[in-house]
Amino acid sequence: MNAETPVCQLLQRQDADYRGWLWVAPPRDAWLEGGEGVLLAADQAVLAAWRQRGRPALSPFDDDAPAPPGVVLFWPKAHALGEWWLLWLCARLPAGTPLQVVGENQGGIKRVLKVLAALGLGCRKVDSARRCTLFASSLDRVALEPDAAWTSFEAEIGSERLTLASHPGVFGHGKLDDGTRLLLEQLPAALPATGEVLDLGCGDGILAAWLAHRGHGVTAVDVNGFAVEATRRTLAVNGLDGEVLAGDVFDGLGERRGGARRFDAIVSNPPFHQERAIDYGPAGRLIAEAPRHLRPGGRLVLVANAFLPYPDLLERAFGGFEVLADDRRFKVYSARV
Repeated sequence: MNAETPVCQLLQRQDADYRGWLWVAPPRDAWLEGGEGVLLAADQAVLAAWRQRGRPALSPFDDDAPAPPGVVLFWPKAHALGEWWLLWLCARLPAGTPLQVVGENQGGIKRVLKVLAALGLGCRKVDSARRCTLFASSLDRVALEPDAAWTSFEAEIGSERLTLASHPGVFGHGKLDDGTRLLLEQLPAALPATGEVLDLGCGDGILAAWLAHRGHGVTAVDVNGFAVEATRRTLAVNGLDGEVLAGDVFDGLGERRGGARRFDAIVSNPPFHQERAIDYGPAGRLIAEAPRHLRPGGRLVLVANAFLPYPDLLERAFGGFEVLADDRRFKVYSARV
């Protein structure tokens, strides 16, 4: 089977025995998923795909630490997240474990040389092709702990102040996103005073915390395991309650007797990027499937970059919609069942 993505095509042409190696934060690629390696990822969609094929798949939040013959780290767009993965691997895996780091040149893979040097880890270039580069090193104990990557910051929303937990790779890392702020400004008038609200793509938990602070019953879902943990920490540090689940769009909710779980409202600032590529898939699923997860009279309220083609999707799913706010950069949409 041939590799599908450029980074995996570079790996496939190596004269290396990757059996039993740990693939860390890889893209979806049938060559990887049909091979003999072990997955380590925080992306619930990737984890689910491997597990559905009966392949071994681990999360960094699992208690069991692997001891593979080698590791390949796929360098992410968020460089701080790549640095966290390096710290986690150095802290959890045996010293001397062979390490390879691969990534696209446009994604900043060449910065890995400086990152590894700063950690005191040697590095050599192995190969380059398909506008990607592969480096080799080995793991060792370093002075920094991965938990040091967790930070917090204060966010003011009107007269309210909330503390948000933040981690590299989580949307809005270290700041309140402008689109989310615009959404928050519309929610008091758009939502019922009480009721159960679903926050899809919860990120650092700002929407979930704001909703819980206002007295709503909150369920928050995100495909990113770091976002799930960040939202749990955000709710806890603010003394708030809420259910936080890992899952891809609505998959994390499961089914209840009688059908899908339903809510009085769904709120979201949905993602539209997969690394550097535009991907409307998750937002498209959110909009298309939202009506079956809303109670009669329930409402979907979401914010999106103004150029995104969500009006057509909302029209097809709900038969109509309204624009609650438009600052030329972002639009807040509302649709009711």
